[in-house]
Amino acid sequence: MAALKKTAKKKESAKNDAPAFKEAFYDVIYRPVITEKATAASEHNKVIFKVRPDATKAHIKEAVEALFKVNVVSVNTLNVQGKIKVFRGALGQRKDFKKAIVTLAPGQSIDLASGMA
Repeated sequence: MAALKKTAKKKESAKNDAPAFKEAFYDVIYRPVITEKATAASEHNKVIFKVRPDATKAHIKEAVEALFKVNVVSVNTLNVQGKIKVFRGALGQRKDFKKAIVTLAPGQSIDLASGMA
């Protein structure tokens, strides 16, 4: 019975674990996405990042607030399926990845040209 309680506590604590150190925040956010659509979204206080596939919205919000020192209003995520491409007659598939669209508080911005703090 005691063993069951211990495993239940481990599962519960693992579910709520957020990265505690700055290095762990860098593991959540891979890189910003710089496309025409992402640039157009930046006019509406939105920044798009490529993130870990298993990152939650709470982890992403905490990482962006810690790394860039901004207030995050909301985080929307989407899983992008890799395209199937033909290269020299052979079929291949690009990797699947996860994108996060982070909405910042009014009046705040992230300068992607300067890099992470």
